[in-house]
Amino acid sequence: MAGQGLLPGPAELAVFAGAVFVLNATPGVDFLLTVSRTLQGGVRAGVAAAGGIAAGCVVHALAAAFGLAALLALHPLAFQLIQWVGAAYLLWLGWGMLRQAWRGGAAAPAGVAAAAPRSLGADFRAGLLTNVLNPKVALFFLAFLPQFVPADAWSAAASFLLLGAWFVVQGLLFLLVLVAVSARLRRLQARPAVARGLQTLGGLLFVVLALRLLRERPVGV
Repeated sequence: MAGQGLLPGPAELAVFAGAVFVLNATPGVDFLLTVSRTLQGGVRAGVAAAGGIAAGCVVHALAAAFGLAALLALHPLAFQLIQWVGAAYLLWLGWGMLRQAWRGGAAAPAGVAAAAPRSLGADFRAGLLTNVLNPKVALFFLAFLPQFVPADAWSAAASFLLLGAWFVVQGLLFLLVLVAVSARLRRLQARPAVARGLQTLGGLLFVVLALRLLRERPVGV
């Protein structure tokens, strides 16, 4: 069997899958971006954002497997640089949502229609950047995945990458379910006040997440 010895036993694997689910289900940047893009642009926009987030997780898994994430933990300046860029990007997203909410919006459908022309590539890039520019995710991969690498694995790196792939696939499936649920709520945007309120709430949450990201510190700092 090709994967034999690379994955932990059934009990530990169940713990791993449960921990991944809890992480995915905890509202954060990825969760909020997926919901907001689905509400604004529909299912295709939400799926594109989810795909970008998954691609960002692939980047972090590879970085952790090849030691790049460890550099962030050992070099606070590199960590802080990515941290500031990531926070600035989240603030930019939040400001964009607040501006759209406050922009003369007498009619919510017009606001929704204005968001629709945004390309799927832009939604994918938004998901990718919000994930890649979050050094907390890099350190999470560095701290979390090694705990589940079997001590007797014939290749620790291969085991790490296999667990990373599991993490990415499970996370993507969760986000796709979130897209489906959010799409059902999209009809609420037919009411101008509700649409404006959702945009304002989303923008404020992105600002809060940006400020929270700035408070993160690398291990040992």
